[in-house]
Amino acid sequence: MPTAAALAQVPRPWQMSFQAAHSPVQARIESLHSLVLWIITLITLFVGGLLIWVMVRYNARRNPVPSRTAHHTLLEVAWTVIPVLILAIIVIPSFRLVYYEDRTENADMTIKVTGHQWYWEYTYPDHGNIDFSSYIVKDADLKPGEPRLLTVDNPVVVPAGKNIRVLTTSTDVIHSFFIPSLGVQRYAIPGRTIETWFRADQPGEYRGECNQICGTNHSFMPIVIKAVTPKEFDAWVQEAKTKFAAEPPADPSRFAAASGPVQ
Repeated sequence: MPTAAALAQVPRPWQMSFQAAHSPVQARIESLHSLVLWIITLITLFVGGLLIWVMVRYNARRNPVPSRTAHHTLLEVAWTVIPVLILAIIVIPSFRLVYYEDRTENADMTIKVTGHQWYWEYTYPDHGNIDFSSYIVKDADLKPGEPRLLTVDNPVVVPAGKNIRVLTTSTDVIHSFFIPSLGVQRYAIPGRTIETWFRADQPGEYRGECNQICGTNHSFMPIVIKAVTPKEFDAWVQEAKTKFAAEPPADPSRFAAASGPVQ
């Protein structure tokens, strides 16, 4: 069963902060965000204080005769060097994060994600090429507690605690595979295969959606990652091989029935 913490991984009304991190990638994203937030806060306070000091100290009433100072070498060096150092403090961890989230050298399994207008297709090449489509569940079919616009008929099932390589592509327009609490965001571009990865630290359901405007029904492309124990995942693989082998090929016209009218 999903833990209470994992079940909370959906957007909340008026939420201003990140969803809780449930992967090492998202934890590093939050760490970099906190670093940059502290830096820009200190800069804002410093600049605001400097403006107030200048207005008070150098107003026309206190300085009827304007200063004729042309330059100050030490000050000019300082306001050049200090911003460079600040940028270096931001750039170094930023590049480290970009390379960290780009790919993993120790993937336990691979999932291929294909974006369609307007549903997702998932393939498990390491498990007999299991392939299935994932459509949004229309409002009338939602079960109690299932969030509107963030529920699908076939979630992506992965083992918790394992490194999952994700390969994204598209058959039509640009989509974006986005799961906030796992730190996953990659474009799905026609004719290209783009790699990323994630590791769900605990069993649960992690929800996301396409966050690249891809057409009329862009808002009806939710993503559900269901992390389970390795034993439960092995049982799901055996069931999925039979279940999805018997299903007919993906039918884009199914989308209209699944999504309902655009709202």
